[in-house]
Amino acid sequence: MIRTRVAAGAAALLTVAAGLGIRSAASGVVAKYAGDALYTVLVLTLVVLLAPRVRPAVAAGIALGFSVAVEFFQLTGVPAELAARSALARLVLGTSFNAPDLLWYAIGAVVGWAVHRAVRPRADADQSLATTG
Repeated sequence: MIRTRVAAGAAALLTVAAGLGIRSAASGVVAKYAGDALYTVLVLTLVVLLAPRVRPAVAAGIALGFSVAVEFFQLTGVPAELAARSALARLVLGTSFNAPDLLWYAIGAVVGWAVHRAVRPRADADQSLATTG
């Protein structure tokens, strides 16, 4: 479980670094939509960090649900008001609804699910060896 949390924390840091790297190297829709996908990947890594035994599909579903909820919350105008006062609010909540973002959140959830699924069996095997050995 500790190993899973460390891996999730490292993945979260790598995801943030990837997002910052893309923002500095690209612009326009490439940076925007890559950022949307990475936003969901980051949420997924944070879910795994908090609940290391979560199944990949559940983590991906929670991350996608959160991302979609934030996007629809933007329709209220509250995130835009908060973003005007706080850079952190702008990063976490965004400012305005954009329907194509929903597709990119789904892409991020699928990518995060695939990576989590690929690395999880090893983590489970390591944990079972640690408890039996």
